[in-house]
Amino acid sequence: MEGNRKHLSTSAWGALLQVHAAVVPVLDQKLVTEAGMTLRFYDVLLELAAAPGRKLRMSDLADRVVLSRTRVSRLVDEMAAAGLLVREQNPEDGRSAYAALTDLGLRRYRQAAPTYLAGIEQHFAQHLPDRELKALAAALQRVLSVRRDATP
Repeated sequence: MEGNRKHLSTSAWGALLQVHAAVVPVLDQKLVTEAGMTLRFYDVLLELAAAPGRKLRMSDLADRVVLSRTRVSRLVDEMAAAGLLVREQNPEDGRSAYAALTDLGLRRYRQAAPTYLAGIEQHFAQHLPDRELKALAAALQRVLSVRRDATP
């Protein structure tokens, strides 16, 4: 039984990694071609658009887009130069800063959203029935919640 569990675990993990590696570059190229932005830019805009006040502390943004703080800082600088967001100092803690969505950033996010959603449907979701999508989402959310609870 234990050997079967290990096989199932490694098979599921491998499939997750392979799907990610296969689909992410396709979504990135689709966004670049059709919306004029990379998937990383879109991910940041997505998180900021969903955040209260349309802004997040840099550390929280890094956690949500799964990038190092250094990489997020560079990405925020690039996006600020493009007028998509601004960096704001935290008035309560001078050592931290926020990334805040601009009106242009919100417009660009809204313009890119249909391309992003169509890409997810075309290259991922259409291959799974609703019951499997629900099961997959629930399973991955369960793993995420356990990981979040374990993080100090």
